[in-house]
Amino acid sequence: MTSQTSINNFKGTGVAIVTPFHREGSIDFKSFEKLIEYQIAGGVDYIVFMGTTGESVTLNADEKHAIINFGQEIVDQRVPVVVGMGGNNTRQIIADIRNQDFSGISAILSVSPYYNKPQPKGIYNHFKMIASESPVPVIIYNVPGRTGSNIDSETTLRIAHEVPNVIAIKEASGNLAQCSRIIKGKPEEFLVISGDDALTLPFMAIGGDGVISVIANAYPAEFSQMVRACLEDNYQLARQIHFRLFDIIESIYADGSPSGVKALLEIKGLAKNYLRLPLVKINKGLYNQLAFLNDALGQ
Repeated sequence: MTSQTSINNFKGTGVAIVTPFHREGSIDFKSFEKLIEYQIAGGVDYIVFMGTTGESVTLNADEKHAIINFGQEIVDQRVPVVVGMGGNNTRQIIADIRNQDFSGISAILSVSPYYNKPQPKGIYNHFKMIASESPVPVIIYNVPGRTGSNIDSETTLRIAHEVPNVIAIKEASGNLAQCSRIIKGKPEEFLVISGDDALTLPFMAIGGDGVISVIANAYPAEFSQMVRACLEDNYQLARQIHFRLFDIIESIYADGSPSGVKALLEIKGLAKNYLRLPLVKINKGLYNQLAFLNDALGQ
């Protein structure tokens, strides 16, 4: 069983960090370093590389390794590092795990198989095999809006009780009733993490353990403060921060993600607003709205 100390590494705020690019599409490592340092200075509890927000599906194997190695070097063990290793081909994920050097990696985040729409039994066995191969703890990721299938609460609880190396779920179903069933029935040592910035406060009010956030790319200090306030049952402060950031959180998703947050990072001078196809930049009207909202926050 994973130790309680290592589980506690993933309480609080994780940031699903973007991958900055140059205009021609190569990785902008200078901006990447700047952004990593901004996250750590802002007080995030851990950083997730190669998540959906990092445009991982548009990166080849060599680029992924370069990002992970560079990211670990810059982080330098100051916060835990989580690496996205998921997909809809179980055998390929296992091969990727076997080929990965896990030095300095604290956990993997593995998205539920997309497109295939597997049965609950298939989802269970998929994660059971990944967990048996992974030398580090596994956080499963339920995001039916992207995958086309939901990990129901019964399947999540079966995994939580029967697969020791799976220590958490990032829940982005948007279904607080489903999240409540998981939180009610889970083992004590299993974490339930929000995958939706806008729902993080109510999610934590029902017993959630934190968030893996997109908006924290741009506002790590503010969002981390809100999450810490929730963990300390200071919901008066948490609500103030939640409503202060709420409009801009909604806006970054209005024309695709991570397109919205990348535009916001450019507005804040942290990284250029370049994406890889099939993603494209947000529309000009939304860009101007984000600039206005950011100014209103005094940023």
